[in-house]
Amino acid sequence: MSAWDLLVDTVRTLWAHKLRTALTMFGIAWGIVSITLMVAAGEGLRVGQEKVAEQFGKNIMIVFAGRTSMQAGGMRAGRAIRWRTWDYQHVQREATSCEFVIPELGSGGKVKSDFNSALLQVVGSLPPFAHIRTIDIAEGRFYNWGDVERAERVAVLGSDSYTQLFAGRKAVGEQILVRGVPFTVIGVMKAKDQDSSYDGRDITKVFIPFTTMARDFPREPPSPRDAIDRLIASPKSLELHERCKYEVRRALGRLHSFDPTDEEAAGIWDTVENSKQFRTMTDGIKYFLGGVGLITLLLGGLGVMNVMLVAVRERTQEIGVRKAVGATSRAILRYFFLETMIVVLLSGGIGLAVGFGICAAVNRLPMPAYFAGLLPTWGSAMLSFLLLGLTAILSALYPASRAAAVDPIVALRHEPGS
Repeated sequence: MSAWDLLVDTVRTLWAHKLRTALTMFGIAWGIVSITLMVAAGEGLRVGQEKVAEQFGKNIMIVFAGRTSMQAGGMRAGRAIRWRTWDYQHVQREATSCEFVIPELGSGGKVKSDFNSALLQVVGSLPPFAHIRTIDIAEGRFYNWGDVERAERVAVLGSDSYTQLFAGRKAVGEQILVRGVPFTVIGVMKAKDQDSSYDGRDITKVFIPFTTMARDFPREPPSPRDAIDRLIASPKSLELHERCKYEVRRALGRLHSFDPTDEEAAGIWDTVENSKQFRTMTDGIKYFLGGVGLITLLLGGLGVMNVMLVAVRERTQEIGVRKAVGATSRAILRYFFLETMIVVLLSGGIGLAVGFGICAAVNRLPMPAYFAGLLPTWGSAMLSFLLLGLTAILSALYPASRAAAVDPIVALRHEPGS
């Protein structure tokens, strides 16, 4: 029998047993769809949470000044610490594992445009602030190093601040008064979701160069005029995260005479560590959903196995006829292998198409916060395809090989269902 004749004969047999074929294909397709959707939901949750977390900052550590809890260098415990304007330069030189160490100085006040006024938080820092705090610009630009060096009176508006002050009108190039001091608007940030903050959401702020902030709006007594609110540090890589944190505390301890291990003197909000813990939680959810999908896959595999075993057993007489007219055991196994492969490929393709199609359809809908949609992975889909396909093939070939080894006379006498 030629390969073409074998293929035609196989298709005719499958068509003649439409219900059995459909049940087998449904079991395989449903298993693939189930695990694809389960893993996609877990991946969507993980990615969504990571995106929201990145809106606050990209692997950053917020370093707050506190009070010493340990004696160091002959100085008493309980001493108040204040970061100073140029501390960040010394820390950046010593903390070689950190990519950025930048200062931040904030102050609330009245901000006025020609159209409206509002009480807003004004924040001064350096150009890397836009990158590590995810301040994306919708119009115009963020301030640059030239603006910082010249202490230019330029401002970038948060998306909500822009709405309050200009209500959709042109803002870039316009003048605003920040606590009575004129500034030129050079940019408007994109709106973003933010799940945490230490001094308010970024969309409600006004961003100006650090040198301008320190000159025009210094800290008021009893704080020193050159005091700043906090430092922001970012490691060069996640592997250097702990080293960067240690080097920051060591450098600040040397500058302000406190023990580097004194966590009360230099409190750090470690978003890197928080992200690791959160990733562990979301990975656990993902694995749980994947486990549920795997159980569904196994149940589908049992259904496929049962249908295939019954189907081959019922065709023992057919195998006897084929052997009686000269078919070899190898030819019979090849026939059943081809038949099963057609079922597996068709149902597998349908399962993948349906699973990925459902994901694509759902992802066109508005997604809730913290959920990036159904994000299928080819790895999980192909794994389910291979497992179910292998189950179907083994479930067909094993009884077929046993039936093919039986004497044709015995096979012809076999009663279906016995």
